[in-house]
Amino acid sequence: MIGLLQRVSHATLRINGEEYSRIGSGLLVFVGIEKDDNEARADRLLQRLLAYRVFGDDEGRMNRSLRDVGGELMLVSQFTLAASTDKGLRPGFSLAMPPEEAEPLYDYMVSKALAEPGIAVATGCFGADMKIALENDGPVTFLLKG
Repeated sequence: MIGLLQRVSHATLRINGEEYSRIGSGLLVFVGIEKDDNEARADRLLQRLLAYRVFGDDEGRMNRSLRDVGGELMLVSQFTLAASTDKGLRPGFSLAMPPEEAEPLYDYMVSKALAEPGIAVATGCFGADMKIALENDGPVTFLLKG
């Protein structure tokens, strides 16, 4: 399971021109699900996202986590993260989990995030054409594997 996280000042997600979700200061995470992923990997990635220290302390060092700062979390499914880009000029998606299997796993991860105390959670809509406006804070972007 892949998580591309961006520390953001704010992010807004639109579907068909309508606002679907938004967050203030926190993490926008694009979630890529690969064929061999499972609930244990989703749990591991989520716990890493919540505890990953990417927010500044009093000295400006990245020593605080999303939990520490009371930040918000937006989880957005993005199958293109599972693309194979090693050859040629067109990505291959043979490593991505099929949508009918990936959606329940994404929903599982979202439900676990929603159960976390003190974390406001927003989402995208699995499989939808989404438009996301964000202000990357830093910029700070990391690629995590669960």
